Amino acid sequence: MTDRVVAALQALVRIPTVSDRDPARVDTGAFDRLLVELATCFPLLHERLELTRVGTHGLLFHWAGASAERPVVLMAHLDVVPVDTGAPWRHDPFGGEVHASDVGPAVWGRGTLDDKGCVAAICEAVESLLEAGHEPAQDVWLSFGCDEEVSGTAAIEAVGVLRDRGVTPWLVLDEGGAIAGGAFPGVKAPLGVIGVTEKGTTSLELVAEGRGGHASTPARNGPTARIARAILRIEKSPFPASAPAPTLELMRRLAPHVPLPLRPFLGRADRLAPVVTRALLAAGPEAAAMTRTTVAATTLSGSPALNVIASTAKAGLNIRVMVGDTVAGVVEHIRKAVDDDSIRIDVVESGEPSPVSPMDEAFELVEGCIGEVFPDAVATPYVMMAATDSRHFTAISDHVYRFAPFRMTKAQREAIHSYDEHLGVADLVDGARWYRLLIERLPA
Repeated sequence: MTDRVVAALQALVRIPTVSDRDPARVDTGAFDRLLVELATCFPLLHERLELTRVGTHGLLFHWAGASAERPVVLMAHLDVVPVDTGAPWRHDPFGGEVHASDVGPAVWGRGTLDDKGCVAAICEAVESLLEAGHEPAQDVWLSFGCDEEVSGTAAIEAVGVLRDRGVTPWLVLDEGGAIAGGAFPGVKAPLGVIGVTEKGTTSLELVAEGRGGHASTPARNGPTARIARAILRIEKSPFPASAPAPTLELMRRLAPHVPLPLRPFLGRADRLAPVVTRALLAAGPEAAAMTRTTVAATTLSGSPALNVIASTAKAGLNIRVMVGDTVAGVVEHIRKAVDDDSIRIDVVESGEPSPVSPMDEAFELVEGCIGEVFPDAVATPYVMMAATDSRHFTAISDHVYRFAPFRMTKAQREAIHSYDEHLGVADLVDGARWYRLLIERLPA
C-alpha cells in the first residue's frame, strides 16, 4: 500500500490543476493529464466502477454494494489554489518530492493536504479492497470535484446526478476536519475533529462613488474616506456571539484532557454556554471565530494613480455566516453598522450555513474508525469555518460530515493555501487505511 499511494500522490501533485473563476484561465490540459494519471495509478477502480463525468473534469464513481439502501459518498477535489511564486517554499510546490519534515518523511507540494491527499487515500482504499475481492455492504460513491476552490458547479452537478438516480446518501464524507495536533491550549492529545456543519460563505462589496479629481485639491468625505470609515465601523460592530451546540459538545469532550481546574467547567459546557462563549472570545481570533459570524475586509480598490482622487472606491468583505444566522440578517447588520446611505452594498456571493448533521449511527461509524486507527485522538464534532463541496450534498442527505483522516500539526494546517504544504508518508498510509476500514465497516 505504501509505495503505490505515495507514488500516486506524488504524481497528482506534479500536475498543476489550478482552478480559476475565469474558465479561460484554467489549464484544461493539466486536468486532462491528471485524469489519465489517476486511471494509471488505480486501474481496477477505473475498470470495475461505473464512471459519470460531471462538470468539466469532475468524476462520480459508483461501486455497487450488496445493498443500495444506505449508500455512502466519499468526497475529495482534484483542483488546487495557485502558488505564490514569491513565497519561501523549501521545495518545489509542484515537485511532489519526498523530503524530511517535522512529521518525518513527507510528500511536499501544493495539494498534499488540500485535497489530493484525500483523493489518493480514497482511491488506494478502494483499489486495495477490489484486489482483495471485497464487496461493500452498501453502495459506495466517489465524488471528486474539479472546481471546489472557486466555488464551482461540479459538486452541484454530482448532486443532480444522484438525485435523478434516486440516491439518498446515508453518509457523506468530505474534507474538513483532521487529526489535529496542538489544536487546543493545554490539551496534549490530538483532536479528531469531525465537521457536523460549516459556516456559510458570503461575499459583499461596499461601493462609494464621487466626482474624483486632482489630488492637489482634495474634498472632504470622498469615496476612499467613506469606505475607510465604513470598514472601521464594521470592525467596531461585531456580530453577537453564542457557542453553538457542536462547539459546546467539543468543550465537553475535552474536559478529561484539560488541566484539572478546568475539567468541571468544560464538563458542564452545555449548562454554562454564556461563560464558555466569553472564554472563547477571550482566547484569541481562532477560538472567537467558533462563536460568531465573522467579517474580514479582504480587497480594496480606489484610484488608478497616486495623483488622482478616486471617483469610485470599493472594499470586499468575506463573511463566514455562523449556524443560526442568515445571509439576509448579515446584510442588514452590515448596513446598520456602515450607517451611510451613500455606500452601496452589493452581494457578490451568497451562502447560508449548512444544517447541523446528527450525531447518530453514521457519525458513530466515523468516530469509531478514528478510535481504531488513531487511538490517542479525541474524536469530537465541531463547526467548520471554511466551505467545502459537501455543503451542496445537504440537499439530498441529512448526514454530511467533514473529516480528512490525516494527522496534521499546527504548522501543517497553517500551510494550507500557503507555502510548505506537506503530508507525512506514514500519515498518508494511515489515511488510506482509515478509508478502507470505513468501507469495510459499512453496516449491512
